[in-house]
Amino acid sequence: MDEGQARFQRAIDLFDAANATDPNMELGQPKELLYAQRMSAMLDRFAPQANETVRLAVRAQHIERWKIPRGDYPMDRQGYHHWRIRLYQFHADRAGELMRRAGYDDDSIEAAKRVVGKRGLKVNPDTQLLEDVASMVFIEHYLLAFAQSKPDYTEEQWLTILRKTWRKMSVAAQRFVSNQGIQCPPSLLPLIERAVSE
Repeated sequence: MDEGQARFQRAIDLFDAANATDPNMELGQPKELLYAQRMSAMLDRFAPQANETVRLAVRAQHIERWKIPRGDYPMDRQGYHHWRIRLYQFHADRAGELMRRAGYDDDSIEAAKRVVGKRGLKVNPDTQLLEDVASMVFIEHYLLAFAQSKPDYTEEQWLTILRKTWRKMSVAAQRFVSNQGIQCPPSLLPLIERAVSE
């Protein structure tokens, strides 16, 4: 393993060690560690040629997310918006700190922070790639549980959520989903197909 590969692995190990302290569990694993692994696995399926910046950003996208609880902000649209902005900055800063410990230089750290912080969406290909992967991971792994947690949502509300998720994705990601590159929840497939077709 050369120094570049070793540095990358150190960063991944640091990200995973941080997420391994998540007190919330899913499938017997720390929730954000499992999420990070799912993100990397989806990136490998969708864009195995992705550069190092994206590979790091994807792994760190939700790093230590539990430290900024949603409940600390008002439970309205503005509160949600402020919470998300705070999360983007927190995740970017934390990823940058750990990358520095792993031996990355300022330019590499700043490039990864731009992606983790969701800067340049639709114009920065690396940021868009992270958004593509996050959207597909949501559909494959989290959409069904989210639907089950919102039994009062109407069909129109679900269509709105699905349309918004679809619009976040690049054409390449939309094509990947349409060609069954991900596993959509079977019970929600008719609704997903309707949202996409419209």
